[in-house]
Amino acid sequence: MDKKMYQVRIGDEIRMYEEGTTYQAIAKEYQKDYENDIVLVFIDGKLQELFKTLKKDCTLCFETAAGVIGHRTYQRSMSLLLVKAIYDVADRESVDKVRIHFSVSKGYYCTVKGRVIVDQDFLDKVDARMREMAEKDMPLHKRSVGTDEAIELFGRHGMYDKEKLFHYRRVSKVNIYSLNEFEDYHYGYMVPSTGYLKYFKLYLFDEGFVMQMPTAQAPREVPAFEPQNKLFHVLKESVQWGDMQGIETVGALNEQITKNAVHDIVLVQEALQEKKIAEIASQIAARPEIKFILIAGPSSSGKTTFSHRLSIQLRANGLTPHPIAMDNYFVEREENPKDETGAFDFECLEAVDVELFNRQLQELLAGREVVIPSFNFVTGHKEYGTQTKQLGPNDVLVIEGIHCLNPKLTEKLADENKFKIYISALTQLNIDEHDRIPTTDGRLLRRIVRDARTRGSSAERTIRMWNSVRRGEEKFIFPFQEEADVMFNSALIYELAVLKTYVEPLLFGIDRNCPEYLEAKRLLKFLDYFVGIGSENVPANSLLREFIGGGCFKV
Repeated sequence: MDKKMYQVRIGDEIRMYEEGTTYQAIAKEYQKDYENDIVLVFIDGKLQELFKTLKKDCTLCFETAAGVIGHRTYQRSMSLLLVKAIYDVADRESVDKVRIHFSVSKGYYCTVKGRVIVDQDFLDKVDARMREMAEKDMPLHKRSVGTDEAIELFGRHGMYDKEKLFHYRRVSKVNIYSLNEFEDYHYGYMVPSTGYLKYFKLYLFDEGFVMQMPTAQAPREVPAFEPQNKLFHVLKESVQWGDMQGIETVGALNEQITKNAVHDIVLVQEALQEKKIAEIASQIAARPEIKFILIAGPSSSGKTTFSHRLSIQLRANGLTPHPIAMDNYFVEREENPKDETGAFDFECLEAVDVELFNRQLQELLAGREVVIPSFNFVTGHKEYGTQTKQLGPNDVLVIEGIHCLNPKLTEKLADENKFKIYISALTQLNIDEHDRIPTTDGRLLRRIVRDARTRGSSAERTIRMWNSVRRGEEKFIFPFQEEADVMFNSALIYELAVLKTYVEPLLFGIDRNCPEYLEAKRLLKFLDYFVGIGSENVPANSLLREFIGGGCFKV
């Protein structure tokens, strides 16, 4: 019997294909029209993997590795290839666990537990095996099994983190990906075969190694390995602390929550953060020449609450902190630079009156009284009223702003008078041993909750703005994070379980026809891994209160 033919629209073109044709086969016909590899497909607006087959008339739109979704798919698939190669090289019985921890440089930091020595020889063999599989273009297979079967399967494979994870899933089915005999679970879609996974490099680093991968901006180029040592050690310390608490993964956190250990988890995590803040204040107090405390970090890091808590600890050390708002040092509106669209660019350093800022800080350092400007955002001009400052022997200025780590902001001030702090929510928790939680996801969830509470903004609008926010961070904050004297991790190991109850209704409120619905759906699936925690467990001075409300600080 002849197969049924279906009408497929791709751009302005309509073509006929047989029922059962894979979307991968169709994508290969159109690959020549795309600079980067096609890795996924939208079928009538619904995202699908390429090994799916044609079943109806439809409109197709391809997603490449240069897109946000496509880039995540590439990274996720590389993780599967890496773990498979390690098991092939070391042999299954020699490996207790492969852990993909967190992002370093443009890749993932990984460790191997078991009777394996991770040296250059081992890494070279893993690299060779990965490239061999990529050259063979081996298919990735996907099957759906019942949750109970998945729990049994991962227990049999020794992947106990995944076994524990699925004890707390409400869904009845689990998608299992396989590469030859190797089976694994990953959160999100994958490429159809290993031939797509050609761009990577492995570097020995610390106690493990880094798998370096391309960026979305250049999907076929592996960038130079640039380890950020300060950031790495903060991340590593956070992971080690989670391990000591027995909370390496979401499944382990859920187990603690269901055993009524929430109160202790919260108190211990909050005590750790207070200890870190107290240590920073002690460092500052031990150096009387420090007069300017400069704090920077990406969106939703909890900078404002951190500043308040640091100020309290500074007072406990005999210092008198004074906040300075960088927003008051904008240049006059007519002098403000514009971006490529012709709109005012308020995020670039040139939007700040650096000359005035440096001059006033120098005058304060010299003991003179200074009239601090107040920027009128309606008129676009600075105004000078009665707000004066003069530094006494124990006074320090606490300055928060996106450019605070950029040396050009305070280029006329001696380094000995400055203390720079980088703060970010560096999620220490993983979904399981092979699936990390991007730090950006935690910050986005924080921002969705805060924007809805303080600005009346919808989750749809916050998600729509997020890529622009991220571009600003990549340009103005991340390049200078290693300039910091100290780094502070504001992520709380329990916070996603609290945010879940706040953010789910906001995400469900996004219409299915909105472009932001796909991201909302992804976040909802992610939150489904967590057992929720009530906010009554969160202390009034917690950094999390900056987002969910009910805190003791006016933020």
